[in-house]
This record gives sequence, structure tokens and C-alpha cells, in this order.
Amino acid sequence: MRVLLLEDDLNLCGTIEEALGKEGYSVDSCHDGETAMLYALNTDLGYELAIVDRMLPIIDGLTIIKSMRRKGINIPVIIITGMSALDDRIDGLDGGADDYLVKPFHVRELLARVRALTRRPYEMKETNILTYADLTFDRVNRLLQKGSQSLTLTAKETELLYSLMRTPETQLTKEQLILRVWGADSNIEPGNVENYISFLRKRLKELQSQCEIKTVYGSGYKLERSHA
Repeated sequence: MRVLLLEDDLNLCGTIEEALGKEGYSVDSCHDGETAMLYALNTDLGYELAIVDRMLPIIDGLTIIKSMRRKGINIPVIIITGMSALDDRIDGLDGGADDYLVKPFHVRELLARVRALTRRPYEMKETNILTYADLTFDRVNRLLQKGSQSLTLTAKETELLYSLMRTPETQLTKEQLILRVWGADSNIEPGNVENYISFLRKRLKELQSQCEIKTVYGSGYKLERSHA
């Protein structure tokens, strides 16, 4: 199991990382909020649990958790913090955390909470209804909606848009899209990805959506709100 650890206290971070490693977890650590945000929102890294210090420098931990939830990243999250007031606990849990552990704590208790959370079934999240900006997308029925207007997509259009809407405003390479939509054994050419991106752009124009699929030249694509 891969765990993301966001903690700016290097000694505590090392202690937790060592303890998790002994339990068989693979751990990636970050010590500032700016770097942590990049790791936390990258679904390709495959984290299954995050341990987040609330008071990270640059970007605070609660902001990172809220950003994860907005992106549809619903892995279990434990906040570790020195903020022990009732309102702080409520803010943390309402902000998207699954558990809240106040410093100082014994690492054995943290490990027990990790085990408890990872025993619970959760989705990454393979939710079939996604929303972003003015769009609502029903993956099962292949239905893309803006207000009262709707369009039915093809199977490949559906999986391609699902990948883009699952992590909006995040760049995905052609290789990542091929892997997610067509699979590792596919012989599809990158040019076919461009064709399907073109199809989806036409769909968005039909709905007169404020969203657009932006080309990141030489890299890939991302879904974002139009700045026009």
C-alpha cells in the first residue's frame, strides 16, 4: 500500500516513515504544502492513504485535503496536528479528513488508525457521476449535460472525457490517456487520441459549455474553464 505523508517536522516525519515502512507500507514524504499539493493531486501515483499535517508551510494541509476532495480523490486521510480545539477538529473533519490525531501522539496509535481506515472499503473514486464547472457527466449512461441540454457520447468519448473530468485542470499526456482509455495492450496511435479530443471539443461547443480541452503542446491535454 502506498501512503502519502505530508509533515514539515523532519524528525517526526522520519519516525512515522520508518514505522510505516516496518509495517510494509511504501511511503512518499513532502515537507511543504506547495510540493505536497502536486503529489496529493497526482492520481497516477496511486496513493491509498494520506497522512497530512494541518499546519504545512506555503499551503496548509486542510487546503490540500479540500483540493483532493474537489478532484474526486477520496482516499482515506488522517490529519495530524497540534490544533486540538473542538472547532479545529470539526473544521478538519468537515473539510474532508476521515480521522484527526492531535500531537503529541504515540506512533503506535497512528498505525492503529491507519489499519482501521484501510480496512474500510472505499472508492478511488470510481464515482460514475462527475461535475465540473457547468458540466455534469453520467459515465454509465454516457450522458453529458449542461443545464437542460444533454448529449450521448460514444464509448471511447465517454472514457476519454471521464479521464479528463476526473482530474480537471490537470495535464494528462497522450500516453496516460491511451493507457486509461484503450489499455496497455492497445496498438492505438497517438493521432487517434487527437481525433477523439477533436470529437469531444465539438461536443462541448454543441452544449456551449464554458469548459474547453486545452492542448499543452508537446505534452498532452487538460480540461479547464475557458478564459474567453
